[in-house]
Amino acid sequence: MHNLKCNTNCSRFLYCILFIMNWAFLTSCGIYSFSGTTLSADIKSVSITNFTMGASGGPSNLPLKFNESLKEYYQRNTTLKLLPSNGDMQLEGSISGYEVTAVAPTSQDQAAFNRLTITVQVRFTNNKDETKNFDQGFSFFKDFPQSQNLSQNETRLIEDIFTQIVQDIFNKSAGDW
Repeated sequence: MHNLKCNTNCSRFLYCILFIMNWAFLTSCGIYSFSGTTLSADIKSVSITNFTMGASGGPSNLPLKFNESLKEYYQRNTTLKLLPSNGDMQLEGSISGYEVTAVAPTSQDQAAFNRLTITVQVRFTNNKDETKNFDQGFSFFKDFPQSQNLSQNETRLIEDIFTQIVQDIFNKSAGDW
């Protein structure tokens, strides 16, 4: 009986050792990361060129808010150095859509909600692997009550929308999703 208990404990110990060795190998090679990125180990930097305003409407500081959100997200979730230009990965683009539309009609033929939709066109260049490059639009929306005007909700809505768009861009460029 003692021999069986030792074999079980020894097996668990060996599994733990193998798991730790595999994890150490995969993380040291740059193949796997718990941050959700699948970046190659030779990628050391990112450049985020100031996005421009290509849409009518929206606050004048919208591109600035977006740039700061994107830069902050990359800095918080990677160890990449943020360079003003010529990074191993480069992001640039424009806010190409800013639209408020009525949604969810009621029985009185009125909209119960309004929807703010923001679209960002992104050109991504991976200078280490050009097969990862893309030029794509990312869009997200948030609804707000029809009884409130946009200015009452705009700051919060923009922040929520940018949070999702930035995550989507990050997942596509650094997470390869």
